Amino acid sequence: MDWYMMNCELLATCSALGYLEGDVYHREPDCLESVKDLIRYLRHEDESRDVRQQLGAAQILQNDLLPILVQYPQEKVLFDAVVRLMVNLTQPALLCFGKVPADATSRHHFLQVLSYLQAYKEAFASEKVFVVLSEKLYNLLQLDWEQRQEEDTLLIERILLLVRNVLHVPPDPTEEQQGVDGDASVHDRVLWALHISGMDDLLKFLASAQVEQQWALHVLEIISLMFRDQSPEELAALGQGTAGAEHREDTQELETLRQRELAEKRTRARQRPSRHSRFGGSYVLQGIKSIGDRDVVFHKGLHNLKSYTHDLGKEPRRLPRRRQAAPEAEPSRRSARNVRLFLRHFCQDFLENCYNRLMLLVKDQLVREKAQQHDETYYLWATAFFMAFNRLHGFRPELVSETVGVRAFHFIEQNLTTYYEMALMDKKEATTWARRMHLALKAYQELLRTVQEMDRSPEQAVRDSSQVIKSNIFYLMEYRELFLTLFRKFDETKQPRSFLRDLVETAHLFLRMLERFCRSRANLVVQSKRVRRKKKKKPQVPEAPAPPSAAELEQLWEGLAPQVQACLEGEAPLPEDMVPFDAASETPVEEQRAEALLRIQECLRDSRVPQALRLLRSAREVWPEGDVFGSADVGPPEETQLLREILVAPLPRRAPAEPEEPEEEEEEDEEEEEQTLQVSEKEFNFLDYLKRFACAPVVRALVLLLRGYARNSARTNHCAARLLHRLARDLHMEPLLFQLSLFALFHRLLSDPAAAAHQELVTLAKFILGKFFALAATNKKAFVELLFWKSPAIVCEMTKGYSSLQEGEGTTRSRVPPWTPQEEQELRELYWKYKEVEGGDIIAAILAHLPTPGRTRRQVVKQLVRMGLASSAKDFPRERKGTRIVLWTQEQEEELTRLFEEFQGSDDVLGNIMKHLTARRSRARVVEKLLGLGLVAERKELYKKRRRKSHGPGPGQAATGVPAMPAQDSSGEDEDSEEEEEEDEDEAEEGRMEEHWVPQEGAGQDLAQRLHREGLAGPLRWLENCLRRAAGDREEDGVSHPAPLVPLTEENEDAMEDRRFRTLLRQLGLRPPASEQESFWRIPAALTPQQLRRAAASIAHRGPSGSPQDLSEPPRWPQDPAPAEPLPAGLGSDSESEEPVPVPVPVPSPVQPRTKRRRELASEDEDEDGGSSGTELAPPAPREEEEEEEEEEEDPQPRGRRKRIRCLEEEEEED
Repeated sequence: MDWYMMNCELLATCSALGYLEGDVYHREPDCLESVKDLIRYLRHEDESRDVRQQLGAAQILQNDLLPILVQYPQEKVLFDAVVRLMVNLTQPALLCFGKVPADATSRHHFLQVLSYLQAYKEAFASEKVFVVLSEKLYNLLQLDWEQRQEEDTLLIERILLLVRNVLHVPPDPTEEQQGVDGDASVHDRVLWALHISGMDDLLKFLASAQVEQQWALHVLEIISLMFRDQSPEELAALGQGTAGAEHREDTQELETLRQRELAEKRTRARQRPSRHSRFGGSYVLQGIKSIGDRDVVFHKGLHNLKSYTHDLGKEPRRLPRRRQAAPEAEPSRRSARNVRLFLRHFCQDFLENCYNRLMLLVKDQLVREKAQQHDETYYLWATAFFMAFNRLHGFRPELVSETVGVRAFHFIEQNLTTYYEMALMDKKEATTWARRMHLALKAYQELLRTVQEMDRSPEQAVRDSSQVIKSNIFYLMEYRELFLTLFRKFDETKQPRSFLRDLVETAHLFLRMLERFCRSRANLVVQSKRVRRKKKKKPQVPEAPAPPSAAELEQLWEGLAPQVQACLEGEAPLPEDMVPFDAASETPVEEQRAEALLRIQECLRDSRVPQALRLLRSAREVWPEGDVFGSADVGPPEETQLLREILVAPLPRRAPAEPEEPEEEEEEDEEEEEQTLQVSEKEFNFLDYLKRFACAPVVRALVLLLRGYARNSARTNHCAARLLHRLARDLHMEPLLFQLSLFALFHRLLSDPAAAAHQELVTLAKFILGKFFALAATNKKAFVELLFWKSPAIVCEMTKGYSSLQEGEGTTRSRVPPWTPQEEQELRELYWKYKEVEGGDIIAAILAHLPTPGRTRRQVVKQLVRMGLASSAKDFPRERKGTRIVLWTQEQEEELTRLFEEFQGSDDVLGNIMKHLTARRSRARVVEKLLGLGLVAERKELYKKRRRKSHGPGPGQAATGVPAMPAQDSSGEDEDSEEEEEEDEDEAEEGRMEEHWVPQEGAGQDLAQRLHREGLAGPLRWLENCLRRAAGDREEDGVSHPAPLVPLTEENEDAMEDRRFRTLLRQLGLRPPASEQESFWRIPAALTPQQLRRAAASIAHRGPSGSPQDLSEPPRWPQDPAPAEPLPAGLGSDSESEEPVPVPVPVPSPVQPRTKRRRELASEDEDEDGGSSGTELAPPAPREEEEEEEEEEEDPQPRGRRKRIRCLEEEEEED
């Protein structure tokens, strides 16, 4: 950003700060006010952070703020304001923008702010700046807590935040690429300035001081940023043998590269011919076919023959972003030697004096939730880093005792599980959760290594402590299941390769420690948890107690009579707080009077006579009319008789309220699932535990890691090879590794010139290949099995025979018994026997008459699909309770017809029919039958007619019962809207009816013939082709989805608006739009291909002989896409299914040939869609018609096409 493009007010404020003359900065009188104004400007900057960018471009921090900080540290107010402004300017870019922006403009602003932060960090690489900050921090820490003011505490926090912000700035990639290992980077220079100024000693003081506990998390964050680019292995090895270890590692790496290069040179020299051939020559590669049927002709030298592949010259296929591997963290860069020495001494002092205390304080704040969100990541990093340094640099367990124990294992395992669950739920931030999960995994790995190192300690107390820790860890089930879960849910698109490397190394370490622990114990008992699901019945509603009999009431009155007499004579006091009426209650007065009678009766039956008498007298005052509670001048005898009558009166009592339940759940004794966790103990078997790793996800992850064996460390390759060896050799499951991708890796390894450096992998490859070829000699299907990942069951079948599991050898109890030929024949006969029975469940009938017991519904359905008797399992939907279709008898149909003719002119046709119908049926069933009989064309004709009182009936309403709709009267519109509201209320019930309704044989045949004669042959032909094409698609795919009927021509659209044509669609079992989200009729998924073909045959046009004249597969027009061709967006999907479904494309009627203009538009559509899939052209129109059509001026788009596009756009907007 140009300096002259700054805001005028901002420029004037910056000019009022002062000026730099040489090394001396002269501040202006308004310097303090200008600094405060800059803080105010930053507070009101916009989303692009314009003020921050302008100040960065003007280099205010480098040219003004830092000189003011260095030269005027004694002015407390100015120093405080400058530090406050610098903390704001140096805050991380992620905090400014919230996250890395996705759009280009915001990302540009983000990168611009990041570049200014990198310039700030370079300016802070000065000893003078850190000396001033260290002296100021030292003076503030010298103050006792009694003398320290609130401003002093804020300044300490701001100095720590400023150091944190400077260290947090990421390195510049261009600068890091130009430098080499060992050179001092900007981060190294900042660390060195921090060390020279003594700031590192102040940090150690803050970490260890008793009175400075509040800065624990700040200090830990700064320390983690100091060691951001460091490795504990390198720092620990730095002091052992000076530069000897580094020199040996570099020499070994260079020697490996040199051997690889020499081996490649020897291979190339061996392939090069002895003398140069003047002609390259051409060769025929027999057995390798080219594009045609001939062999490949090879035009290069024979030494290039091994590298031949059909993919030569092809562009590599672009991998979608969602399938790309997760990016790795930035490679660690070796810092300057003096910086590493200073950091190594810092680690030693920190471990000896600060580590245990600081980690205790931090964990306490994390547990008490006093820290900010995700601050536990610093704790996890510090655990992994400093415990690794302590283990590699003279292991002393007392220095890390705070983070060694069962509690530390539990804390890390709990965070690791939390990160894992959040990565599965929060898909957008899965990469961030994966990084946190990686930190927790490294901490868990270092804990295991520390416990392993404690086993080797010469002190017996340390070894005993490690045994106690291991016994607790191996006993609990959560720690044993952790690695299996991480392996099974590993996703290379979210988790980097480094996470998989640490996961494999940690799993190998855990298995080795567990194996040794089992060997040292004769019998190891571990905890086992199992979730048990049991069904519990809903609590029954308590029944009302039976009323007492007359004899019991008479006996009760005899006991109450003396008390009543005593109360009437005044011997017993009456309570004063009995009120029978509540004026604020919403209960009507009459109901409160009945409740008052009930309360009096309850008091008498509970032997509370004074309360009953007080209620009676109070109620008499409230309700004097009618003398219900006696007259005003009633005497004691009359009151006694009145109480006796109330006691024995059968007053109506309110039934107890029952819990509300949904309408669909009306089953009695409905049961719920209750999950209970059962904890038990069992004897542990290591091989049984190892068998759980014998699964495809674990093997796939190991193969993925070994693909980069050349880049992996020797330790990583050893762990991966050892895990594969355990699965293959220890479990005797060598076929588990018979996979083509692993064999391709073995081929690349064995042909690698530097394979000698990976001898363990070479040995494993030869072992697996030898086992494979030995098995292939007896099992010829082993080559095909290479294409698939395998499970232990498949391994057993490959080695023992493919019928071994079916015969019960090595199988579990859940294995389905095979179907014998006799059972298949019986199943086929039962299917054909009960298939034609309408209204019944075919599968239930088959199961009732199947000779072989123990078969389930799912097994029968799968076998029917396997035998080809059904296209998919959706042909046999489960019958929902309450929706069973009952057949109508002929007498019931005649009764329904008579009732409809009788009440056709009434206002509530359907309501009157339901009242007088003999057989009780639901409204949806009655509506369905009326539509099927053709008595009504639409449901609206059956809705109740509603009229406003202000409008009288129209001239035609009285006779027909249908509301008139005059053009200038709004009452018709109101009634239509009311009818539509009624239709919306019945949508759910009617939609369920239509989804499961099956058309009868020959349904719609008569109506279709009438429509043929009335000129709708074209739309009928289109409908027939749609039904046949949908039937063919369902047979090919084996899956049924609701297919929308999309009319693409104006003729078909007009037919879809015809009332009689829609009646035909209903008779065929097609479904109208279910809601406002749908615009087209649909072929329900419940209709099988056979039913669709029968429906298509019933509407086919029949000649004089009575045979259908349509072809079984009509010829496609040029604009018709093939059934398997992908359709444009919006045509092949609907609201009920996310997968593309086949859309029937209309075929133009042969009676009305397309015009030339329409044929040109169709060809343009084909070019846009990638070409036509049809091979037959439309029949040419006569010459005279073509000439006439050329003279006509037609719209560039047919009207029907415009309407279809508009409907599709409306659907997309609603979605």
